[in-house]
Amino acid sequence: MDDFPQRTGIFLAPFHYHDENPTLSLARDMELLELLDRLGYHEAWIGEHHSGGFEVIASPEMFIAAAAERTRHIRLGTGVVSLPYHNPFLLADRMVQLDHMTRGRAMFGVGPGALVHDALKIGVDPANQRRMMNEALEVIVPLLLGEEVTKKTDWFDLAAARLQLRPYTRPRMELAVAAARSPAGALAAGKWGIGMLSIGGTTEAALERHRANWGLYEEEARRHGHTPDRRNWRLVGMYHIAETREQAKKNVEFGLQAYCDYYRDVATFPLLPPDVTDAYNFMVETGTACIGTPDDAIRYIERLTLGTGGFGVLAELAHNWADWPATRRHYELMARFVHPHFQKSRELLRYSYDYASAHHQEFIGQAEAAVKAEIERHSGHRDEEKRSAAE
Repeated sequence: MDDFPQRTGIFLAPFHYHDENPTLSLARDMELLELLDRLGYHEAWIGEHHSGGFEVIASPEMFIAAAAERTRHIRLGTGVVSLPYHNPFLLADRMVQLDHMTRGRAMFGVGPGALVHDALKIGVDPANQRRMMNEALEVIVPLLLGEEVTKKTDWFDLAAARLQLRPYTRPRMELAVAAARSPAGALAAGKWGIGMLSIGGTTEAALERHRANWGLYEEEARRHGHTPDRRNWRLVGMYHIAETREQAKKNVEFGLQAYCDYYRDVATFPLLPPDVTDAYNFMVETGTACIGTPDDAIRYIERLTLGTGGFGVLAELAHNWADWPATRRHYELMARFVHPHFQKSRELLRYSYDYASAHHQEFIGQAEAAVKAEIERHSGHRDEEKRSAAE
């Protein structure tokens, strides 16, 4: 494959500060997906969270069902469903229904669950979440392929279980596993030969972890008879661009600090070291985020490509650092000037322009000669008509 990502998408947790109207926040998330559909984004992944007061979508399947009715092209994935929180048979059954309702646009992203409080409030020991994720996948994948499954664990019991509907997508809908810091996601994705969603950051240290996880993925995939394909690798990064760096910096004054505070106060891993007081400078200088212009975003993505060896989908984290008008403008700039660079959709336009420019004088001469010949032909024809009339 080409080294550069050809497809684009977002990872919509979503993030909304708790001083906003949550009803309007959800409506704005839906409006965002409608915008991305018009702008040609290929996919969006919608998260599942149940605590923390910031990430407010509890059921990505419900959100996707509504979004599918308001969009035409964009693919919509759970990003991700926390497998330890659901009976795997019922979850697979719901996802197959969603696959039919979206006519194959739905994708099934899974993970162990990120927020400890989500797990504790329903009696799930965080130490068991990755083991439970693997146990769920061991039945979900066969179920999606139409197989009968019997399996008992300490948290579910399936007896001769088989789905009554085959997926709309054959042989099954697309699956992906979240991979952050631990190797659990990469190993699970490799074992089942499914996609990987890398959400562990974009610093140099994070890229090193991503490379290591991809190596584990390749090794595990081949061990289980699958062919690793970088086109199924999504890399999530943080971006906000504007016409100038100064404008981009001003835009993120709206919500960057609140986002960092959430990671410091609530989320499992802090985004900034405790002694950092300037979030903008830290994010830009460490490569944690791209806050700048379209050209800055292009250079940033080139760095990610070089650091990982190449991936298939450029996924932006929908973080709401800027207000809604500036956020819309960011996505428009990405679609107009950044994505085409990597998709190579402008190359033939430039070739055509350059060729026409290089032969401009020649073409002008030919056009002038053609016009002159037509004038002379017409003049001769009129003269002949006059002579005929005189006779």
